Amino acid sequence: MPTSSEVRAQLTGPAGMFEVVTEDVWGRPTQVYANRMPSLRSVLEVGLLRGDDQTFIAYGDRTYSFGEFGRLSNGVAKALRDDFGLAKGDRVAVLSQNNPEWCLTFWATVSQGAVLVGLNGWWTTDEIEYGLQDSGAKVLVADRKRFERIVDSLDLAPHLEHVFLTDCTPADLGRADDPRLHPFSDLTAAPSPDLIEAEIAEDDYAVIFYTSGTTGRPKGAISTHRSMIANLQNTMYNAVANSMSGSASLPDDGGQNVALFTSPLFHVSGCHSTLVVGLLAGLKLVMPEGRFLPETALQLIQDHRVTLWATVPTMVWRVCEHPDRHSYDTSSVRSVVFGGSPSAEELQRMVHETFPSVSSTSNAYGLTETSSVATVISGPDAVAKPASVGPAVPTVSLKITDANGVEVGQGETGEVCINGPILMAGYWNKPEATAEAIDADGWLHTGDVGHLDADGFLFITDRKKDMIIRGGENIYSVEIEQRLVSHPEIADAAIYGVPHPELGEEVKATVQLEAHSSLTVTEIQQWVAGSLAAFKVPAFVDLTFEKLPRNASGKLLKNVLRGEGDVSFAETM
Repeated sequence: MPTSSEVRAQLTGPAGMFEVVTEDVWGRPTQVYANRMPSLRSVLEVGLLRGDDQTFIAYGDRTYSFGEFGRLSNGVAKALRDDFGLAKGDRVAVLSQNNPEWCLTFWATVSQGAVLVGLNGWWTTDEIEYGLQDSGAKVLVADRKRFERIVDSLDLAPHLEHVFLTDCTPADLGRADDPRLHPFSDLTAAPSPDLIEAEIAEDDYAVIFYTSGTTGRPKGAISTHRSMIANLQNTMYNAVANSMSGSASLPDDGGQNVALFTSPLFHVSGCHSTLVVGLLAGLKLVMPEGRFLPETALQLIQDHRVTLWATVPTMVWRVCEHPDRHSYDTSSVRSVVFGGSPSAEELQRMVHETFPSVSSTSNAYGLTETSSVATVISGPDAVAKPASVGPAVPTVSLKITDANGVEVGQGETGEVCINGPILMAGYWNKPEATAEAIDADGWLHTGDVGHLDADGFLFITDRKKDMIIRGGENIYSVEIEQRLVSHPEIADAAIYGVPHPELGEEVKATVQLEAHSSLTVTEIQQWVAGSLAAFKVPAFVDLTFEKLPRNASGKLLKNVLRGEGDVSFAETM
C-alpha cells in the first residue's frame, strides 16, 4: 500500500487527477488546481445532472432528490431576482436552524452571484441586529424561533426589504399587514430545471460568515467562489487519497454514502464542507430536526444506515459518552471526521468503541477565515500521530512564526500562519482588521500556537490568547486538557490562566465530571502530576457536572469561565 506522501505526489504531480500549478491570484503567486470549477454554480449543475434516483436531503418526513432539490433552488433563485429584486452582490441573510430552506436559500443565492450571509442561530437579539446592520442584507430567511428575537426591531436594519419565514406565516406572528414579511413558500411555487443566467468570477464574494469571537463584535469573513471551490476540491482529493491508501469509507454494498448532517450551516464545517461537498459527491445528507441531541443522532444513524459523520468534536463526545449508545445499531458508520480536537487520541478510542466498523477517523483543522479545512490527518497517519491535525491539504502552505513574525525552525513553537486559495478575501467592511490578519505577503496569522514536525505535520498547542505565562514559563492549555479528559471520570475540561501577584499567572482548571464521579480536587491534581511537570498542575480546580460553555464550532468560551463576560449565545453545546 503506498504511503500518504507517495499518493500525494502521484495525484498532485504533472498530469495527475489533482495536478497543482502556480498561478497569479490577488497579485501573488499561488498554488491552485490546474483543473477546477469556475464557481459554485457549476456544483449545482452537477447536482441537477444526478436526477431523481437518489436522495440528497432527508429531514424528518421530507426528502429531496438531487434533481428535485436543484429545480427548487432554481425556482427560488428566479423568484428572488424577478419578484423581489435581488441583484448580483446583494446580501441574503439566513437566521435559522438547519433545514432544507437554509440549503435552498444558499444555492439560490450563490448560483446567481448574490452573497449568502449566515447569521449565528444562537445569537441574541442584539447580535442579530448587529449582523443585519453590518452586512446590509436586503433579504432575510428565518425560522420562527429566531425571528421572534428581532420581530420588533426590523426597522433597525434599514437595508432589509423582505423576510421569508420558513415554518410559519406572517399572520402567525400578528404581522399579516407587514409588506416585508412572506412565507417561504412564495419562493418555491415554480421549480425550474434551468439555472438563471449569471456571470460569476472566481474571486466574486459568495458567503459572509461571522467569526465566533468570544470578545467584542464578530467580524464577517468573506469566502469567495475560489476559496470555497478550493476547499471542495481539497476534500475530494482527500477522499481519493484515502481510497488509494486503503482508508476508504464506502457502504457495505458499495452504494451511496450517507452522511449525518449535524454541523451548523452557519459554520464552515456545515456549509462549505458538508452542504457543498455533499451535492458534488452525491451524498445523502440526513439532517436532524431541532437542536442536537445524542439520542436523536444515534437513532438517525440506525434508521438511515449512516456511513459518514463529519462534525464538531463536542457532538462526537456526547454521542460516544451516551449511556445508551450500545442500544443502537451503529455498525454502518465507516468514517468519523472531527475538527481540531485537542484530545484526538482519547476521542479516537471512544469512536472505535462506539462505532465498531469505523476504518478511519480524521482530525481536521481550519478556520472561518480559511473557508474550512487547512490540514487533515486520517488513516494510518492518525494512528501514528494522534496528537497532530495533519499536513496541509494540497494548494495550502503552512509556516510557524515567532512574536516578530519571523519563521522559526522545525519543531519550534510559534504562531500558525496559512497561505493558499482557501483564504478569505477579508473581513466585511473592516480593512484594518483584514490587514492585521493577512500580511502583505498573503499569510493569514491564525492566532493559534503550534509547531511542525519533520514530515510537515501540524500540532496545535493553544490559542495565543489562552497561553499561560507562569513565572516566565509558557504553559499551553491543550496539553493539560488532553491529560484531564483522558481520565475515565472526566467528561470535559478547560485550562486557563488567572492573575497571581508573584508568578504573573497561575493555572486554573474547570472540570466537568461524569455523572456519578466522586473525584476530588486533590485526585485531579495528582492525575495531572502523573504525566506533566509540577508547574503545569492546576493550582485551582472548579468541579461541575454541568456542560462547559462552548460556541457553535465547539470552542470553549474561556472568557465566560474566567468571569470576563456573559455567554455570547442563546444556547451552548
